[in-house]
Amino acid sequence: MHLTFYLTKILQAFLIGIPIAWLTTPLSIKLAYKLDIIDKPRDDRRVHNRPIPRFGGMAIFLGSMAAMIIPAGMNSSIRTAMLGGLMMYLTGVADDIYDLRPMVKFAAQVFTATVMFAMGIRIRFINLMLAPISNGSKGMIYFSIGLAYLITVLWIVGITNAVNLMDGLDGLAAGSTAIMSISLAYVAYIHGIRLGAMPVCIAFCAVAAGCIGFLPYNFSPAKTFMGDGGALYLGYMIAILSVISPLKRATFVGAIIPTMVLAVPIFDTAFAMLRRVFRHESIMKADRGHLHHHLMAAGFGQRRSVLIMYGIVGIMGVAAILISRELYIDALFLMTIALLYLGIIIVPRQPKKNLRKIITQDPREAARQAERENLIWMLNQERERRRAAKEAAGENPDTRDDELLAEIARDAAKSDKKSSRRTVRLKMPEKTDPADEKPTDKDK
Repeated sequence: MHLTFYLTKILQAFLIGIPIAWLTTPLSIKLAYKLDIIDKPRDDRRVHNRPIPRFGGMAIFLGSMAAMIIPAGMNSSIRTAMLGGLMMYLTGVADDIYDLRPMVKFAAQVFTATVMFAMGIRIRFINLMLAPISNGSKGMIYFSIGLAYLITVLWIVGITNAVNLMDGLDGLAAGSTAIMSISLAYVAYIHGIRLGAMPVCIAFCAVAAGCIGFLPYNFSPAKTFMGDGGALYLGYMIAILSVISPLKRATFVGAIIPTMVLAVPIFDTAFAMLRRVFRHESIMKADRGHLHHHLMAAGFGQRRSVLIMYGIVGIMGVAAILISRELYIDALFLMTIALLYLGIIIVPRQPKKNLRKIITQDPREAARQAERENLIWMLNQERERRRAAKEAAGENPDTRDDELLAEIARDAAKSDKKSSRRTVRLKMPEKTDPADEKPTDKDK
């Protein structure tokens, strides 16, 4: 009876959230043009080449908040979280309109997390990974008030910004958040009735519903972006709901493994911070070194890059579910596969011996280097093919071909500053009629 009741509520969350987000997205596009909230391609960090509205977060916010009314009536903490969601969304909207300084935006995020802590949403303890759920306090590490505050704020602000950094390709942040939310909803669903986590399960479904309804307008080629309003809101909801869940193992697995489900954005964020520290740059400075930029530089394009990222996020979501069911070996196997894929994305084709150089490399430069190497290899192959063909025909190899190909290869090796999208045309020596050729001394 209880199971049917909660399944009905989950279905209602999707039936409310998806249509509202889908119907309000066109309205957000009109408002974006009216308020001039347009993302213009001012620098090479952006992958789009035309102005695109970036107020779509309004649709995600309205759709998910409307669906979240269902679990809000079951759990007072979810109502508190919705208040924080409003605060974080307004912070993002202010940044979209006024382009806030990074420290101002960061202070607003810390303030929101502090308000949530003061209202009782906090990480008081953590359950060790191998401790049985049914053993009461066994395996639990309890925190002092000061440490609990620090961990709670770091978790909320960190996950919020990690999801925000994912918003670099069409549909990447919305689709990945939907996958993470559904994964965490299922973790809560497995143990939900026994431990009282079903309201959190429904809330995660509401977040996923908002993302799914927005995705048709955001997937490549995007008609609108979610902007900071949507990205900060989604990151905050993932973080805060994992804290609210009474399933503390899900907080370790379904929240630290969104360090694994969220492994993609968290790994990307940590890698970006290391990269900027090694370059002696501000850790808040934007660049083109994120995971999706590496995939784009490798030539996958927006759609395939996004689908690859979906796959890695999905693998980590399944790993979180397996750990919640105490299938640790299976989960470790999946996590290893996902981390292997992340390493393949980051490490260049010919990795440098210095780890610091690997971290600080520019993916565009790595792509140019790979293309130069391919071009030189193809030119050498073409030169050998022509030489072998002429020798087989009993002709003397034409040195003009060798000189031309060697010259092109040298130019390719030196072209460090040119675009990776280069077209090289091999100019064949013009054929002449033997009757028009002047006799040489040897012929005479």
